[in-house]
Amino acid sequence: MKTLLVALALGLAAAANAVNAPGWPFDVTELNAPDGSVKAKFVSFGATMTELWVKDRHGKARDIIIGYDDNSMLLTDSNHPVFNPIVGRYANRIKNGTFSIPITKDPQPDGPNVYHIPTNDHDGEDTLHGGIYGWDRRNWTIVERNATSVTYNHLDMADEGFPGFVDANVTHSVENGGIFKTHIIAKPTEKTPIMLTQHIYWNLDAFQGSENILKHKLHVDSSRVVAVDGDAIPTGDFINVAGTPFDFRTPRSIDWDWDETVGLCLGECSGYDHCWIYDHAHDTVPGVTLWSDVSGIKLDVTTSNPAVQVYTAYWLNTPRKVVHGGPDVNYTSYSAVAIEQEGYIDAINTPEWGVDQIYYPGKDYVWSSTYKFSTVH
Repeated sequence: MKTLLVALALGLAAAANAVNAPGWPFDVTELNAPDGSVKAKFVSFGATMTELWVKDRHGKARDIIIGYDDNSMLLTDSNHPVFNPIVGRYANRIKNGTFSIPITKDPQPDGPNVYHIPTNDHDGEDTLHGGIYGWDRRNWTIVERNATSVTYNHLDMADEGFPGFVDANVTHSVENGGIFKTHIIAKPTEKTPIMLTQHIYWNLDAFQGSENILKHKLHVDSSRVVAVDGDAIPTGDFINVAGTPFDFRTPRSIDWDWDETVGLCLGECSGYDHCWIYDHAHDTVPGVTLWSDVSGIKLDVTTSNPAVQVYTAYWLNTPRKVVHGGPDVNYTSYSAVAIEQEGYIDAINTPEWGVDQIYYPGKDYVWSSTYKFSTVH
């Protein structure tokens, strides 16, 4: 009862400060950096970014994230490609949709500390991105905004069967010098796993001069990739990237060893959908750099997270925005690359790693990433 009252009080406090606009949760908030280097748009549904405009090497603005012209499709698109929202309460996959607190390697008999989250991936073999209605498919509430910043709140009242409630605030902001930031703090009422990500799909050319991201250059500061089984669930091992298509320690085009990626994306497909573990902390030094020689746009990402998922979007099949040549043309395989700052995937079922993703009152979850844009010539 105390947990319920605390959570309701948090939710009521957020609601009291709400400044939602007509059309909520698909109301649009626009942020502009004072120097004109970045313009971003968001909707309350999923605290989702819907447009991100930055300037190419010639000073022309391009919208470098994919998405919809009709933002209500974030809810209704049956393909559910997860375009640019905040993903939680637990991002990526959970084996069998099941975990225990304390965590265990193997599923435990049902009991008070064993939890089952609805499965929605690989024909019911696992849970993906928090369940059928994770945070990306929830109506967030605006609690504060100005010309350069917006803060959304979501009160997760045991959504999808996770233990306890979580009160989450996400702040998106833009700054001079081509900077976009997202900061999240999540406060649980009892022990629960939390792992979030921001699921942004990038195409730095915005479909002007190229049709996909295969020639984008990528650098990832990582010598290890999480080894996964046929359902993309960690085995507990790591792959040394040396001598494999996973080696982006030296910047390379995404398709540098493309023929060798066939089957890596868990099927008769080519490309990546894998979790790289950073070799170093990247709070101030970029852990990922992505750029295009076509537009000249370069992205550097610093983050509080220890890992990054890179997905080259093999399964995309959704009408493009008008600005990207749609809607008669679709986003298809390799139209964009999702770069998801996150923790070790499914660590809550992989105790041999010694990674603690359980949070509780007094131990808040914090997620932060900075996206810095510049140009190459």
